[in-house]
Amino acid sequence: MRDCPTGELTRDSFIQIYKQFFPKGRAENFCEHVFRAFDSDNSGKIDFKEFLQAINITSQGTPNKKLEMAFRMYDCNGDGSIDENEMRRIINAIYELIAEETEQPERQVEADERAMNIFRMMDKNSDGVLSREEFVDGCLNDEQLYQLLTQSSRFGDNNRGSQSSLDD
Repeated sequence: MRDCPTGELTRDSFIQIYKQFFPKGRAENFCEHVFRAFDSDNSGKIDFKEFLQAINITSQGTPNKKLEMAFRMYDCNGDGSIDENEMRRIINAIYELIAEETEQPERQVEADERAMNIFRMMDKNSDGVLSREEFVDGCLNDEQLYQLLTQSSRFGDNNRGSQSSLDD
């Protein structure tokens, strides 16, 4: 209650709380994307209802529900599709989040390559954007991809086998 006395989490409060879970990485960029996905009414704050819905989906939701939330996170501009730039932004944010500070430069190149490979594999109709269906199908058909792209739901994910690291 002392962290958000109004019952709402601001973007800055959310980032400060989330950073505590990843003390060795840089959490800010990733947190921005997670915050946007959780803030379903685009108010700039996460109210208690939005918070509970997001926690429920990420901890106990079906793989499809988790992937719908992940899709919202990856769709940075909210146009209903994911382009290669959006994919790269999120994958880079994930790498920043879990990498040690000293690993950041090497991880940047690896993240860009990984994002491009993932995007090309998922873009079944080669139109340069991922639809929600292409994103969900691509993740459901590849366990490692599912783990990587739903990084925000890593805590409490009991619906999909073992957890994998980026190096798997």
